Amino acid sequence: MRIKIISSGSKANCTLISCGSTNLLIDAGPTSSFIISELEKENISPKDITGIIITHTHSDHIKGLKVFVKNSNTSVYITEELLPEIIKIVPPGNIKLIDKAFTLNDIKIELLKMSHDVPCHGILLTYNEKELVYITDTGYVNKKYIPKLVNKDFYIIETNYNEKMLMEGPYPYTLKQRIIGDSGHMSNKYAGTLLAKCVGPKTKYVYLAHISEHNNEKELALKEVKEELKDIDFEESKIILTDQYVSCEMVEI
Repeated sequence: MRIKIISSGSKANCTLISCGSTNLLIDAGPTSSFIISELEKENISPKDITGIIITHTHSDHIKGLKVFVKNSNTSVYITEELLPEIIKIVPPGNIKLIDKAFTLNDIKIELLKMSHDVPCHGILLTYNEKELVYITDTGYVNKKYIPKLVNKDFYIIETNYNEKMLMEGPYPYTLKQRIIGDSGHMSNKYAGTLLAKCVGPKTKYVYLAHISEHNNEKELALKEVKEELKDIDFEESKIILTDQYVSCEMVEI
């Protein structure tokens, strides 16, 4: 399994996962041209993309979807909850409705219901005994999912905001309440607490994702997550910061 986070932040989110000859995108928030340019760096063309899994329909996750599908004619995998919005921008023939658990070629994919202000899912993906967890855009993670998330190889986890920066920042009070609420986003501290319950001996990488450009700082996210992980002696070099403007290097697990 090879993973490349193409973009992650408040304005654009997209991740490439390559498993054998199957190439998946999770979300398509950047422009189609940016996605294509990053794929080409890995010698992957738009038509090599097997499918795109959409976690939810906020613009930072689907902004480039319409043009990318036009260029690639790839399939878009969504739950029925997302259909009313996706059908507006994707031809019906490209839409594949999925259940909460399905298999695509040799890849097992389980969708985990998140707590956001629109229908939203996290992803647990398994290929050849390698397991990836993708969780962003949620106010919290239901405790019933924790056993499913323990000791995976790769985590992409939202560290959206620092509580002090958010509450003292320029956002309107109502927006601050949305972000910090149960249907908003995960803070650095909450994400660190979640990771402390989940990472284990198998874990090779933790990527801190969806970092707000107004309510957080990369080094602050790293510091607060490390603080929550200090009691389990998790190796700091395994924690990687993401960016919405600069792609991460492709890594293999």
